[in-house]
Amino acid sequence: MNENLLRTSLLALAVATGLSAEIRVGSQEALKAATSKPAPEYSAVAKQMKVSGRVEVEVTIDAEGKVEEAKALTGNPLLTGPAVTAVKKWRFTPFTANGQATKAMTNLVFDFKPQ
Repeated sequence: MNENLLRTSLLALAVATGLSAEIRVGSQEALKAATSKPAPEYSAVAKQMKVSGRVEVEVTIDAEGKVEEAKALTGNPLLTGPAVTAVKKWRFTPFTANGQATKAMTNLVFDFKPQ
């Protein structure tokens, strides 16, 4: 069975059984769909130590647009915690597949710079 036929069959099965499918969306698409996106706090310790850098967070968004899970993929530990905490408060316009609201995954990047 070729990969596309298998993927289509699994998606059809998920829709038929009422399971939500899962799609991957690009970060730009996710940012456009974000209806509420509190910024991460730059902690006092990170500021004092002048820690800067990029944090990449993998985000799972449920069919209602709420963040179901967020985990840091890269970044300084002084920065990953605040990024994950902030992303968990984000809300999105629900994503759809085949006309039905569905779970989605994306990666978001945050740049921390000392002020």
